[in-house]
Amino acid sequence: MNWLLLAQIVYVLFIIFVILRVVNDTRSSVKALAYILFVIFVPFVGVVFYFSFGINYRKRKLYTKKIIKDEPLRQILRGRMNAYSQRVCDSGLVPKEYENLVSYIRGAGSSPLTANNTVKLLINGDEKFPELLKALESATSHIHMEYYIFEDDITGNSVADLLIKKAREGVQVRFMYDDFGSHGLGKQFLKKLEDGGVQIAPFYKIIWYALANRLNYRNHRKIIIIDGEIGFVGGINMSDRYRNDLNSDNHLFWRDTHLMITGRATAYLQYLFIGDWNFCSLNQLEYNETYFPDQKPQVSIKNDVVQMVASGPDSLQPVIFYSILEAIGSAKKNIYITSPYFIPGESLMDALIIAIQSGLDVKIIVPGISDSRMVNAAASAYYTELLQFGAEIYQYNKGFVHAKTMVIDDNLAIIGSANMDYRSFDLNFEVNAMVYSTDIANQLTDAFVKDLQDSVKINPNLWLNRPKFVLLWEKIVRLLSPFL
Repeated sequence: MNWLLLAQIVYVLFIIFVILRVVNDTRSSVKALAYILFVIFVPFVGVVFYFSFGINYRKRKLYTKKIIKDEPLRQILRGRMNAYSQRVCDSGLVPKEYENLVSYIRGAGSSPLTANNTVKLLINGDEKFPELLKALESATSHIHMEYYIFEDDITGNSVADLLIKKAREGVQVRFMYDDFGSHGLGKQFLKKLEDGGVQIAPFYKIIWYALANRLNYRNHRKIIIIDGEIGFVGGINMSDRYRNDLNSDNHLFWRDTHLMITGRATAYLQYLFIGDWNFCSLNQLEYNETYFPDQKPQVSIKNDVVQMVASGPDSLQPVIFYSILEAIGSAKKNIYITSPYFIPGESLMDALIIAIQSGLDVKIIVPGISDSRMVNAAASAYYTELLQFGAEIYQYNKGFVHAKTMVIDDNLAIIGSANMDYRSFDLNFEVNAMVYSTDIANQLTDAFVKDLQDSVKINPNLWLNRPKFVLLWEKIVRLLSPFL
């Protein structure tokens, strides 16, 4: 009995220690409470789960090292782009309502505001991949590619074969993949790339799947930089499932959005790639003028103004999350959101409710066909609250909507890799493009309106009067939303 009592005392003290660590280490009070409840009510499993997935690496040694390694390059980029960025700010190309947004991203994100860009909106893989293959074929200096999901299929092999071809022509080719998202890449596929002259590196190699924090902190970015002049960024991964032109009988229609950018904005994508590459590769990249060519020294009023925004466990604050909050607060007329995983959290919910109650036109497209029942249930709880305040929410039913986009009024388009959920805001390495362009905003609005035609508007009365056990289940799952 004495041993049993001693074991109980030790366990209670250990649980208290874990709770104190959760409180001290977790920035979000909602997330901290979720971990504490899990630790208390699910013995042992809750503790293992927290130490596997809950430790805040924003404060930890591993990503602090990455910040330190990135800093010299950050300073070079800042010194190189600061004067140009200020000229763009002073040019009046960006509406005044976005001045605070631009300043915040320039400061917290160290990301310059750039003009002299040509932006092309790419709807679905059907439009992205032909443009991508053509751009890769044109490379003469270097190709830098960073992907969350890269698969050994028709699409993946067509790109891989072209990378090998360019490497044999003397182009520097570097390929980085997330070891979790691209876990299906076998040794044979990777060896083919290496034998063909492509330098490869897994982002944060996963060694122990069961307890590895590496499993939780993923590089969700989709970045390609070609010759320091052409960049691709958005939500479309490298896989057959992202294409609707292969005509497979069992293929689910995939709705997604990507950007092709030619111009000064690619410099920040290059900075992100080099920082990520140096973190996970033994073949370190140094600053080189070839990677950051001066395309045009003057500010042109004819081209699109773009600002990249990135965040992750290596950033000191959730810059993407804060930029979205600021963008919503800047809206005067409308906010159109498309998100496959809509788990916004309390702050973002408050911002949307304020916008709705202020008379803005707030429309949100979410999946009608979801690839995760748990995520869908958690998201549904947020729909319920927004519908009560008058939001218009539409469920996309033509297939699976995977696009991560937002249109603010008629002059700001946001396209990137970040979902509207805890994982993208706080755990993943992500990147979004803020495009201050009436033309691109109108194109994205047109695509949004077209998607509405393939969607069903949620009837607030029917939704709010669903069975109580369904509503209760959704609220319970919502408590787990920080883990999803």
